[in-house]
This record gives sequence, structure tokens and C-alpha cells, in this order.
Amino acid sequence: MAAPRGKALTVFAILFALLGISNALKPMEASTTQGFVLFGHRLSGTPNLIAGPAFAVLLWAYAAGIWTLRRWALPLGVAYAAYVIANLIAFVMVAPDAPPLLFMLLYAVVAIGVSSGAAYLLYQRRDELA
Repeated sequence: MAAPRGKALTVFAILFALLGISNALKPMEASTTQGFVLFGHRLSGTPNLIAGPAFAVLLWAYAAGIWTLRRWALPLGVAYAAYVIANLIAFVMVAPDAPPLLFMLLYAVVAIGVSSGAAYLLYQRRDELA
């Protein structure tokens, strides 16, 4: 019998699934401030139409991997956590429409905390992953 996932990983799986929904809807938003951000650049048009849903699928796979405690979720989680950090740094450096610094700091704490926290918990439980 598989080990129980635990509350924290359950919450992380749900959050990544919800984030996937948000990314899937990015191409449907008409605002110039709502496109998918890829390595600091807010996308629009065809790149937004491709990247938003592609990352949605990736996040849904990651959420499913966490939910079912799959071994492949760990490297995916580490890669996603690294991407989040790189994307935040790049966005602050290149985006002309970056929000105020205080907002970005709070956002970074949550984004890095969730992405890195999930990867860390999976790493702690690596011997239990199927």
C-alpha cells in the first residue's frame, strides 16, 4: 500500500492544478498585462497561445505526479522550481511593466515557497515515490 500523500503535498497538488487552469486561460485574456510570462517576457499572440496551454499541461502532469506520489514528479518539480526563480529574476530585470518592488517580493516569496517547497517535500519522500 502506498504511503499517504499528506496535507502539504495534497495542497501543493491542488495549487499546481489550479495554476494550470490559469495558464490554460492566458490566451483567452484580452489584456496586455495578462499574457503568459516566459523568462521575463510577457507573451502575446501565437507564442502566448502555445506557451500558456503547454505550461498548463506540464503543471497538470506535475499535480498528478504529486497526487499519486510518482518518482518522475521529483525532477519535474526541481526543474519547475528553478524555472520559477529564473523567470522571476528575468521578469524584474526586463519587464517595463513590472509591479512595485514590495508586490514582487511578496509574490516571489509565495511563488518560490510553493514551487521549491513542493520539490523539497518530494525530495524528503523520494524513497516512498513509486
